[in-house]
Amino acid sequence: MLEIIWIIIIGAVVGALAKLIMPGRDPGGFFITALLGMGGALVATFLGRLLGLYGANQNAGFIASIVGALVVLFIYHSVRRRQT
Repeated sequence: MLEIIWIIIIGAVVGALAKLIMPGRDPGGFFITALLGMGGALVATFLGRLLGLYGANQNAGFIASIVGALVVLFIYHSVRRRQT
């Protein structure tokens, strides 16, 4: 149970840092920011494993998670720009 709470807190911090770094209007409050950070960690882990940077049982670190969250935000901005 504490692991899930820890994931949410770290996801919120990573998402908030990504929102601060990338300019533009971004979605939501705390939960959306936490989901952004967790999604960024998943993207960074997937890309790191694809490139051979991480093994099968390794996850992305804090900095890589921020980069992954920036990728997620960039995709969000691109899709939103096309819709308007």
